[in-house]
Amino acid sequence: MNNGADIAAGRFAHHGGRLCVARSLFPNVPQPWIDLSTGINPSPYPAPRASARERNRLPEPTELVKLESVAATAFGVDDPARVVATGGTESALRLLPYLLKTATAVIAGPTYGSHQDAWRQAGIEADIVDDALLGSRAAAPQGIRSIAMTVVNPNNPDGRLLSREQLQSFHDSLQARAGALIVDEAFGDLEPAHSVAGLAGTSRAPRMIVLRSFGKFYGLAGVRLGFVIASAGIAARLRHMLGDWPVSIDALKAGLAAYADEAWTARTRLRLHRDAQRLDKLLIGAGMTIVGGTSLYRLARAPNARARFTQLISHGILARPFDHDSTLLRFGLPFGASDWRRVADALKAQP
Repeated sequence: MNNGADIAAGRFAHHGGRLCVARSLFPNVPQPWIDLSTGINPSPYPAPRASARERNRLPEPTELVKLESVAATAFGVDDPARVVATGGTESALRLLPYLLKTATAVIAGPTYGSHQDAWRQAGIEADIVDDALLGSRAAAPQGIRSIAMTVVNPNNPDGRLLSREQLQSFHDSLQARAGALIVDEAFGDLEPAHSVAGLAGTSRAPRMIVLRSFGKFYGLAGVRLGFVIASAGIAARLRHMLGDWPVSIDALKAGLAAYADEAWTARTRLRLHRDAQRLDKLLIGAGMTIVGGTSLYRLARAPNARARFTQLISHGILARPFDHDSTLLRFGLPFGASDWRRVADALKAQP
């Protein structure tokens, strides 16, 4: 194995996934590939699929209303009118700059790269700021009337959690200047006690918008389903932008079943917690230091992280490197006994 994988690490630093790129760059590694570069539950919810007849027709408006109602209950939102189903949160977050039309934007980071991309592609200045600076930026520099702040909570990749009180304080400062607070709860199903979905769009937080992802916790990223929780006015404008059929019939069926299945949700939280602890032991045993994460991914530090990335590639295992810190690697959870063994063996090998 040459140093091509180390050089190629930048190809995998912006997002997880992109297994097709890994396959094309490194065709001779052991198969099948084990993709640990994302934070997606490797044991997905056993969602029902739409029938051939259901796929033959357009989704009914009543089905969409029912999905948003079931999701609202799962999120702790008392009014389903504030919950908007979308074809994944990726598409939703890219609409927010056009919906909010603020003068500038800040994103608490380092974090998920698409947030900054979305604002910049809309022609709006967007800066990544450290958590310590969020309070001062929420108050907005003199001369800037409106600012949108995005906080990913729990954060990706380090799992940092801000309290409800902190988020409420940021919202209030932003609201005073016609700004808005966007809270991306893509991994919020793991930390329901920290969710502010029930606050978003209420009289207490009318300029708070929450994003919720279906694919991460339920392990069905390919279904492409997400939600935006906002005030009734913002929700109505977003629905108008999305049109009459924002999600597929398969997404409707999957979401209706999964969000109503409280027993599966409870069991899965426990299982993911145990698996994350198991992964920590493997990483620590390989000489790495755990610096953060959630139950769906672990963030580890090693002085030779790029060399370890290369070594894992040679075993057909894709982890997630980072441009902002070359000593970090993020690991999702392996699936099944064979994958766990392969990961353990690869981590034992010295780069």
